[in-house]
Amino acid sequence: MSQVSVVKGSCLCGGVKISTTNINHHIGACHCSMCRKWGGAALLAVECDNSISFEGEENITIYQSSAWAERGFCNKCGSHLFYRLKEKNHYYVPVGIFDNDESLVFDLEVFIEEKPKYYTFSNETKKMTGEELITMFQSSASE
Repeated sequence: MSQVSVVKGSCLCGGVKISTTNINHHIGACHCSMCRKWGGAALLAVECDNSISFEGEENITIYQSSAWAERGFCNKCGSHLFYRLKEKNHYYVPVGIFDNDESLVFDLEVFIEEKPKYYTFSNETKKMTGEELITMFQSSASE
């Protein structure tokens, strides 16, 4: 009998609780101007597929940030909850939302060409431009 591991987290006020059984243990940083405006700095997030569930959905407000994606936040405390690709229903969740998952590894930076010069991460990471990332998503969508 296999045991499914559930990863849980919540917003700052606890009004929204998140759980998933499918989390990518690789943290990515997005340096795009939209993510930086959204959170004040690079977005550090982990990918979760559509196996994510929310408790307190009445506290989630959705912002349509583009034709292909939306961002969710808690309308009580303002915590950022997710960036979701609509077509694939894939969620990218800020890593700080989750409770104590020490198995995570920071190893990817995207939209590296938009990263301001005033900060640099010390981790060795794979670095991708926005164009490379979009090409990767387009090629995986056609599979």
